[in-house]
Amino acid sequence: MPSWDLEHSAMAQGCGAVCGCDEAGVGPLAGRVYAAAVILPEGLELPYLNDSKQVTEKRREVLFDQIKEQAAAWAVAWIEPAEIDKIDILNSRIKAMQLAIDALIPKADYALIDGNRDHGSKCAIAIDHKLVVKGDNLSVSVAAASILAKVSRDRYMREMAVLYPQYEFERHKGYPTKRHYELLREFGPCPIHRRTFLKNL
Repeated sequence: MPSWDLEHSAMAQGCGAVCGCDEAGVGPLAGRVYAAAVILPEGLELPYLNDSKQVTEKRREVLFDQIKEQAAAWAVAWIEPAEIDKIDILNSRIKAMQLAIDALIPKADYALIDGNRDHGSKCAIAIDHKLVVKGDNLSVSVAAASILAKVSRDRYMREMAVLYPQYEFERHKGYPTKRHYELLREFGPCPIHRRTFLKNL
């Protein structure tokens, strides 16, 4: 379960505002990639907070509202599918994270970044930071960011399901499921499909 250990370690080294940052939507064939950054009030405990993949959809929605209400600062950013195709998914993931960090008010002076990559060929995390593999399982602020990113992206994909009902985005959220591939072969790609991800059609 996520704890305050990483945040407290950074604070002990003189960091004031520590944010957690995570993304959602790296693997899908369609839709934006989202990222969120969150600064939590020191010591805040949120029941059931965990990596978004370990939390039910209903509980994620509750946590989403609690995090937005109680965070010292939070921000969500995204990169559109056309830009993902242009700069690739790694650069898009990093750019979305940095955009979310930049949007925090008040600003963070240190970031805990989920994963093991902090730069691509074009984009890099510009703030002082620490990479944390499985950060959403270890850090409360990264777990909070994972919830904001995941819920924001799921809501967006439900909106896309209304625009493009033939793809059943509400079911698979754009991920490469068997059903999604079947529908792609039947209807071809739509404007929110990532063309560079469609090599297996």
